[in-house]
Amino acid sequence: MAEARRLLVAWFALAGAVALVDLASKRVILAVLRPGQVLEVTGFFNLVLAFNRGAAFSFLSDAAGWQRYAFIAIAVAAIVLIAWMLVRHAHQVAFCLGLSLMLGGAIGNLWDRLALGHVVDFLDFHAAGYHWPAFNAADSAITVGAVILILEGLRNQSERTVGRPG
Repeated sequence: MAEARRLLVAWFALAGAVALVDLASKRVILAVLRPGQVLEVTGFFNLVLAFNRGAAFSFLSDAAGWQRYAFIAIAVAAIVLIAWMLVRHAHQVAFCLGLSLMLGGAIGNLWDRLALGHVVDFLDFHAAGYHWPAFNAADSAITVGAVILILEGLRNQSERTVGRPG
């Protein structure tokens, strides 16, 4: 029981750290750049201040405003589900690592939607004139967490159950 509690504290602390890094990085960008301003960092990477009222890849960003509340509801549901899964599976390291990263990212973007009405994006990768849609640290954590969950799901079932009674 004490071990499970210690693991849960670690998973939630990681999620909190991800959310804090995301929020701090957005605060710095908001202080340094004006909306639409581009700061060239390398030949393939810029910092740019963009506001996304939609979801990934600006999905529904041009909707009439209802999407803010829909995405808030989805984020709250995801946060509750992820927290529940962390509690239920605290000993599964890779699984909980992925969940914690996703939880921290979801919290960071939810904070933006609640406080600002939009998500702050600022990382702009590009090549040969083509730009990947701008994103932020929360989006990065969500993506890395999802990749970890996919890889964990693809692992051989026998590897995951070694030592457990069948």
